[in-house]
Amino acid sequence: MLIKPPSDIRSSEITPKPMYLNRRAFIRAAAVAAGAAATGCAGIDALVESGQPAPHRRKLEDVRKSPLSTDEKPNTWDQITTYNNYYEFGTRKNQPSQLAHTLQTEPWTVAVEGECNKKAVYHLEDVLKGQTLEDRIYRHRCVEGWSMVIPWVGFSLSDFIKKCEPTSKAKYVEFTTLYDLKQMPAARYGGLEWPYLEGLRMDEAMHPLTILAVGLYGEVLPNQNGAPIRLHVPWKYGFKSIKSIVKVKFVERQPYNTWQKQTPEEYGFYSNVNPTVDHPRWSQAAEQRLPSFYKNMKTLMFNGYGDQVASMYAGMDLRKNY
Repeated sequence: MLIKPPSDIRSSEITPKPMYLNRRAFIRAAAVAAGAAATGCAGIDALVESGQPAPHRRKLEDVRKSPLSTDEKPNTWDQITTYNNYYEFGTRKNQPSQLAHTLQTEPWTVAVEGECNKKAVYHLEDVLKGQTLEDRIYRHRCVEGWSMVIPWVGFSLSDFIKKCEPTSKAKYVEFTTLYDLKQMPAARYGGLEWPYLEGLRMDEAMHPLTILAVGLYGEVLPNQNGAPIRLHVPWKYGFKSIKSIVKVKFVERQPYNTWQKQTPEEYGFYSNVNPTVDHPRWSQAAEQRLPSFYKNMKTLMFNGYGDQVASMYAGMDLRKNY
């Protein structure tokens, strides 16, 4: 995690290959769109190159404003639904918006297993029953260096955990995403070990900021953003916020998550946003707040949520527990 590349080029100037490719596609799309405008053509190629915004879906009812929201201006619907990490639907940022229409989100079930008293397979309607949905405008920071502000609709993960009645042996919560090659054919080329796994320490899972998101901008969650139910942990890098959850398991030992298995020198279990700990291939000191093409903001410790969460890591060496 701390090894820096031996190069005369500053690590902060290194652009990850997927981001570079998507940027190049965006520039091509802009050129096509300009040409289409000049000639009167429809510009379909531009839409394909730059990503297709999610169609608007059903409005969610009885959504309350959350006092935990940031006061920063959210990114637009189009930005949030065309620039995504969802490797089961492609490794380039614009691919999930083009390919995730094959995901079938109804009906949907979530299995609850492990060290708890209420093991069951819950229909999504049962998961949502009795939950208070809130507008949660949260910062979202990816380990690749880009960030957004996203108006999720969700509810506290802690409320769902309480329903499951974990035992005293439950020290961690492990999450599993859907893996179905019929719905996710691009997963064959994702280069990861499937299904995608993530985990949280129990106190992290129970923190008021940690949510299960089921919507975006007051509407049912789009497929490319992790429909129909996903995790969001705003003080951690984005890959911790697992999408399209089909299993929640309470375990005694720390889960070994997907990216940790893939490249443990780059991705640890905790994955807290930390500007002082570089990724081996680039700096984390600054971030690219989309739609900017450049790193135009300083990265904040714990993504700016330090006042709320730093106490959970008191006494820990966050350079080792990255």
